[in-house]
Amino acid sequence: MADEHPARLASQRSMQAVKAKTKDAWLDLFAADAVIEDPVGVSPLDPEGKGQVGKTAIAAFWDQNIALNQIVFDIRHSYACGNEVANVGAITTTLPNGMKAVAEGVFIYKVNAAGKVVSLRAFWEFEKTMAGLIA
Repeated sequence: MADEHPARLASQRSMQAVKAKTKDAWLDLFAADAVIEDPVGVSPLDPEGKGQVGKTAIAAFWDQNIALNQIVFDIRHSYACGNEVANVGAITTTLPNGMKAVAEGVFIYKVNAAGKVVSLRAFWEFEKTMAGLIA
């Protein structure tokens, strides 16, 4: 998955920052007006389905969904086109209680001319993922 495509690089840096638990490095990848939709649409993580808009909301997303969990990425395919990349694979999240959730999906990053992420859209099924929690 390694090449110099700006969106792919941003996605790789995002995953590295999550793995290393470096919140500031992760936040620095995003443009000031970036949007995260993870997952896309209405879910318990985003009851209004509008996404997390701007750095303050993105920082809160980190605190609520990344900071307390261990997250492992398994990207099996990556397709870069234009200023976007679609990564296909699974994200395994180990919750503080030890339970694991595996979200199979497509994770799309869009960057601006400066290489900053303007949009992160994660297509995975919340209910299906939660129904498959592993002890």
